[in-house]
Amino acid sequence: MTRPFDYDAEVPRYHVRLVAAAAVRVDDHVLDIGCGTGLTTRDAAKAARSGSAVGVDINATSLETARRLSAEEGLRNIHFEQADAQGHAFPAAGFSLAVSRFGTMFFADPEAAFTNIGRALRPGARFVQLVWQERKYQEWDAVIRQAFVGGDAAPLTGEAFSLADPATVERLLTAAGFTNLEITDIREPVYYGPDAEAARDAALSLQLTQNLLAELDPTEAEQALERLRAGYETHRTATGIWLDTRAWLITAVRR
Repeated sequence: MTRPFDYDAEVPRYHVRLVAAAAVRVDDHVLDIGCGTGLTTRDAAKAARSGSAVGVDINATSLETARRLSAEEGLRNIHFEQADAQGHAFPAAGFSLAVSRFGTMFFADPEAAFTNIGRALRPGARFVQLVWQERKYQEWDAVIRQAFVGGDAAPLTGEAFSLADPATVERLLTAAGFTNLEITDIREPVYYGPDAEAARDAALSLQLTQNLLAELDPTEAEQALERLRAGYETHRTATGIWLDTRAWLITAVRR
């Protein structure tokens, strides 16, 4: 059975950036959108000692892990819900801060989603999120594309880059009732494991890679996986496989 992709291990440096930008206060009530296994939610709950943190995600398996880890850490001011933030009935003006670590790019209807998130925030509440910039800046995408379809082939998928255009972000958030928008260029590497074999195995847990493999016969699949391993080998450092990336750190305030 394929192990789930470890997003917490992938983006430790971005996580630090998000936590610093969120600057959770002791009495904040925090909404974490696309919380995954809940690292960002748990950090928020620890900082908001007199407040609370709620993590929302559509993946039941990730939420099981989030709840288990929260219990192991003895956190009592934390809660997780399996829901799509695009249409979930959050308590109106129930939160003083919303955060998202690469969790807002996948909404089917981003206008509806950001409007719904806005309703959940109090006037003056902050919204802090990280999203990927254009795919041309993402080595994690380039390595997979080169291994399976060649570097000059058409893009594999676009969902992860749906908020790569700052003008799009500004339009969506402004229409959803946000102001004081700031978009900051962040450049950090992401981690794919201690060696090329581990990086290849990590990539195999991604739905994107699984879909591409399903289109190949056994010989083609074996060749593609070797190209994938070799691609990661070119990014080996003394501390493992690191791939260059760029993201936008987006902050806004609910009117």
